[in-house]
Amino acid sequence: MSVDTQPKAAVPAQRSHRKPLDQKELRRRERKFAHRDKWWGYALIAPAGLGLAVFYLWPVVQTLYYSLTEWGPFGGTTWIGAANYRTLVGDPEFWQSLGNTAVYTGLVLLGIPLSMVIAVLLNLKGLRGTGIYRTLYFLPVVTMPAAVAVVWRWLYNGDAGILNHALSTVGIDGTHWVSDPGTIRFAVAVVGVWMTVGYNMILLLAGLQSIPGDYYEAAALDGAGRLRQFFSVTLPLLSPTLFFTTVLSVIQSLQVFDLVYLILGANTQNALQNPAYGEGQTVVMLFFQKAFFDNQRGYGAAIVSVLFVLIMALTAVQFRLQKKWVHYA
Repeated sequence: MSVDTQPKAAVPAQRSHRKPLDQKELRRRERKFAHRDKWWGYALIAPAGLGLAVFYLWPVVQTLYYSLTEWGPFGGTTWIGAANYRTLVGDPEFWQSLGNTAVYTGLVLLGIPLSMVIAVLLNLKGLRGTGIYRTLYFLPVVTMPAAVAVVWRWLYNGDAGILNHALSTVGIDGTHWVSDPGTIRFAVAVVGVWMTVGYNMILLLAGLQSIPGDYYEAAALDGAGRLRQFFSVTLPLLSPTLFFTTVLSVIQSLQVFDLVYLILGANTQNALQNPAYGEGQTVVMLFFQKAFFDNQRGYGAAIVSVLFVLIMALTAVQFRLQKKWVHYA
C-alpha cells in the first residue's frame, strides 16, 4: 500500500473584491450608528419623560406662576409680582411653622442611629427570628398615616390614654400631649421616628449585608475588636447608605403634613381650636390652611415655592458635604 508523500500544492486564498474602508468612512459610519442609537434611546425614555413633564415639571412651573398672582373669590388670577413673597418674609406664622418643621426634621433624624443599631443587631449571625423582627419593624411604614394618627391620639389622650395610665402607676402625672404647646413637637416627632425607623432599618440592613466579610476577617487578624471593627470598617463602608437615608429623611420630614394634621385635630377647624396648633403647625399645613381654608391660593403657592427652593438647597448642601465623609469602596 503506497502512501503519497508528495506535498500538495497550496490552494490560493480567495481575495475579497471589497476595498478596505478608510478612516474617514469608518468615522462616518460610527456617527451614523451613534445617531440612530441616540434616537432609539429618546424613543424608549419618551413615555417616562412625558409623564414626568406633565405630572411633575409642569405643576412646578404652574405653582411658581401662581405664586406671583392673587386669586379672586370666584376664581381668576391677577398678576401682583413678588407681593406674596414680601408678605411671606414679614409673616410670623410662616417663620414659626418653618421653625416647627426644622425641629421635627432634626428630631426625626435622631431616629437614624436607632435604625442603625437595629440593623446591626438583625445582621448578627445566628440570630433567630430575624424575618419576624424585620416584619414588625416595617409594619408602621406600610400603615396609613390616618390610622397611625388615630392610634397615637388615643395613646396620647390626657384623660384616658395608655401613656398617662402607665405614668400614673409610677406616680407621674401625665399631660395632654397633643394639646400642650410644650410637648406637641416631641409627641409628633416620636410618632415620626416610629413610622420611619423600619424603612431606614431595611436600607441600612441592605448596606450592611453588601459589605464583604473579608474586611472583618482582616480587621480581626490585626487584633480589632467588635467596637473597633464597627467604627473602622462598618461605618466607612456604610456611609453611602447613611447618606442616602439622610437625604430621604430630610426631604420627607420637610414635607410632613398628614400625620401632624390628623394628630392636631383631624380637620382644619378642630386643629385651629387646639391650643398647641401654633407650635405643631408645619409649612405644608400652613400652605393647606392658606390655600384651601382661607382661599389665599397665590399666597399658598408662594409658601410651597419657598419650601421647594429650601429642599433643593438643603439637598445640594448635603451632596456637597458628602464628599468629606462618604467613602465609596
